[in-house]
Amino acid sequence: MRTDRFGRAIRSEWLLDPKVVFLNNGSFGATPIEVLETQHQWQLRFEQEPVEFVGRHLHRELREAAQTMARFLSAQGDDVVFVENATTGVNAVLRSIAPLLRPGDQLLTTSHVYNAVRRAMQHTAALTGAEYVEVQVPFPIASSDVVVEVVSAALTGRTRFALFDHVTSPTGLIFPVKQLIEICRERGIWVMIDGAHAPGMIPLNVAALGADWYTGNFHKWLFAPKGCAFLWTAPERQSITHPVVISHGYGGGYVAEFDFTGTKDWSAYLSAPAGLAFLQRLNVEDVRRYNRGLALYSQRVLAEALGTVPAAPPDMIAYLAAVPLVGWGSSIDDATTIHDRLFDEYRIEVPVFSFDDMLVLRTASQVYNEQDEYDYLAETLAQWNIAD
Repeated sequence: MRTDRFGRAIRSEWLLDPKVVFLNNGSFGATPIEVLETQHQWQLRFEQEPVEFVGRHLHRELREAAQTMARFLSAQGDDVVFVENATTGVNAVLRSIAPLLRPGDQLLTTSHVYNAVRRAMQHTAALTGAEYVEVQVPFPIASSDVVVEVVSAALTGRTRFALFDHVTSPTGLIFPVKQLIEICRERGIWVMIDGAHAPGMIPLNVAALGADWYTGNFHKWLFAPKGCAFLWTAPERQSITHPVVISHGYGGGYVAEFDFTGTKDWSAYLSAPAGLAFLQRLNVEDVRRYNRGLALYSQRVLAEALGTVPAAPPDMIAYLAAVPLVGWGSSIDDATTIHDRLFDEYRIEVPVFSFDDMLVLRTASQVYNEQDEYDYLAETLAQWNIAD
């Protein structure tokens, strides 16, 4: 693997501020300049003749883009539709199943759930009389077996729907979703996977996982423009699955309903194949080895700087690495203070979360990063730990 073409050697492919140590590709991604140029060309094409473009070309272009992305996901193109982000995908499914829920049914997830998804599940529970259940999964964690054990123990005869992260947002853990799906399917529980971070980060065969629904972002690790994600739905669930916005396509089937929900800028969706092509030119496996190597390095140097041990085993780590900031506070205000100080005083962009009565700092490694950036973060935190 040639790594000399990554790091600073490739950073000029993005518009990132060279004065900022950007260790947070995970929040919104970073779109390469050439992909932004492709997006602009789609926008120009739309503006040149909006009516003709929408009436004669949009559906075919969207389906071709979906087919391209579906092949990368090892899925069928007509099972994949575009949505703005993974949260939209989750909301579409929750709204779709809400009429089928009964008071007392349980909607289950884990304590590592993305907060927007937590709120959406709580909202659905409040509307339907269902019970929202959040299974406590410890962090730090010894192995993925712990996830399977605590989830299995929490499932009941009233559990109707379960949602699991493929890669957790605040803690950066790869969950054993294949096992979790199998446990739920054996009990007749609908199961959805929130794969917000997974596409591009880890190999995916979405159809083979066996979930009822899978959603994930293309704009985080597949280099698509912002606001580009997908929802995969198992064929047997497509008749009950509808978009958040009901529009002209209602009654026309899964693809028709999602492909047109009203006037919008479709250019991010149509540019997703350009982001995938950028990744493939870099070589997918080279990128994965490089980014995962950086994440494991980050995990180690940050743990050493803070006098702790790595919070998760290597097989649960891909591109995200989280470290608990024990004794540094626990509130959202504490997290904001640390984040802002790192950025304002040291020009380091890295997220800090309030999680499970502690603070967690999480790095996200992309090919434009290098080891010395994590050294700089670790040295900064070590100085605070001693001085403060």
